[in-house]
Amino acid sequence: MSQAPNATEVLDVLIVGAGISGIGMACHLREECPDQSFAILERRTAIGGTWDLFRYPGIRSDSDMFTFGYRFRPWQEPKTLSDGGSIREYLVDTAREYGIEDQIHYGQKTERASWSSDEACWTLTVLDEASGESRSWRARYLVLCTGYYRYDAGHMPDFPGADRFKGQLIHPQQWPEDLDYRNKKVVVIGSGATAITLIPAMAEDTAHITMLQRSPSYIASLPAVDQISKTLQRWLPDSWVFGMARKRNIHVQRLIYSASRRYPKLVRRLLLASVRKQVGKDVDMRHFTPSYNPWDERLCVVPNGDLFKTLRSEKADIVTDHIETFTENGVQLQSGKTLEADIVISATGLNMQMLGDIEIVKDGEVQAPSQHMTYKGVLLESLPNLAAVFGYTNASWTLKADIAAAYVCRLLKHMAAKGYRSATPRAVDAQPVDASIMDALNSNYVKRASHKLPRQGDKLPWRVLNHYSRDREMLVEQPIEDGVLQFDAAASERRNAA
Repeated sequence: MSQAPNATEVLDVLIVGAGISGIGMACHLREECPDQSFAILERRTAIGGTWDLFRYPGIRSDSDMFTFGYRFRPWQEPKTLSDGGSIREYLVDTAREYGIEDQIHYGQKTERASWSSDEACWTLTVLDEASGESRSWRARYLVLCTGYYRYDAGHMPDFPGADRFKGQLIHPQQWPEDLDYRNKKVVVIGSGATAITLIPAMAEDTAHITMLQRSPSYIASLPAVDQISKTLQRWLPDSWVFGMARKRNIHVQRLIYSASRRYPKLVRRLLLASVRKQVGKDVDMRHFTPSYNPWDERLCVVPNGDLFKTLRSEKADIVTDHIETFTENGVQLQSGKTLEADIVISATGLNMQMLGDIEIVKDGEVQAPSQHMTYKGVLLESLPNLAAVFGYTNASWTLKADIAAAYVCRLLKHMAAKGYRSATPRAVDAQPVDASIMDALNSNYVKRASHKLPRQGDKLPWRVLNHYSRDREMLVEQPIEDGVLQFDAAASERRNAA
């Protein structure tokens, strides 16, 4: 880790967050803007973000790794869905390869970011959590790569009677390192990506494990290994093989999503038919038949149908019901049934948090993210020199993070070439609509926080497209100057113009 700058030094770029978005942003800067000075502020004590935080059994990606890996450093293993440890190692290796490890400052909680139009500079108030001391960081451009949920705590519902339960009630986001579930009765509450990962990962060691859900989710099975790529490796270089796999999967992802929106009944039948074939006749299909259309919520995936295989065994089962109350020894359901448990795992989702819950101030006035529209899904209306790298919710996160970082680099180079000191999106002829940047999803965690999220506008470039090829054209190919993004020249040029 490099030394922090002195109080008067102004960096070109400050990145907040050393997860997959922040590391990717720094690598783009290193390659495309080598003359720009930058630093990364990371609250945790290690690289990885989500992939360093979550340590529950079976933690893995819920997107295929060929599109989840960076475009500039493709994933080069035939494994389709990778475990959290391998993803964390991939991020560390990427940071090392691109020489950005020394630019990361750990244990730094960014509390406030204040823009001064007079100085054309951001000043960040940052708490060193180890020492308890605050200090200031200054930069001309600020890039927030903080994800969209709170790292401090996941969403834990207020379960009736939970205080009476004599066993352990835990959330996967705060997984105890010493949790011993061998020969224990376990109930996992939830039906999303975390729950369907925990069941097969834990089942073999438990006395019995139950997946308790209020309502089902769509679950699709993917091959654990990409056999096409594995076969092509015999004759072609890895860079070709995995480059083709990436392009192929980008198109497949888009095809499935588009078909789900256009032909929801057909896609629903296909998804349910696949599940029916894998769970067998002894598992009731009502546990896998959602009330909503495909991709109204994020589609869950399992490698080689591992969840379905586990549910066919005697080690696990699935229950669709509502919790009436916790008891001393388990969970009583509204149907009258009681699930005995030594351990209850509340895989009940996230608490969303926008822009890392950093207080954003512009010329002395606090700015609420929900009061601003998003520009090209990267910048925020009326906030100068500020980007928020936000990935896809309907495809691999990194696809959007990659092209968002490429756009920020294009913008920085354009500003440097033209002598501009700030760039600000201005909504001259656009109006906000009642839709947040995550409006494409109806998931509960999105609904709970929708009022906190930046808004969309009634026309481009204020709409969120969630479409890789169209987004790539807009961010990577279209001109920087479009009449919407307004620039402020350097002080010397303003004097000359006057």
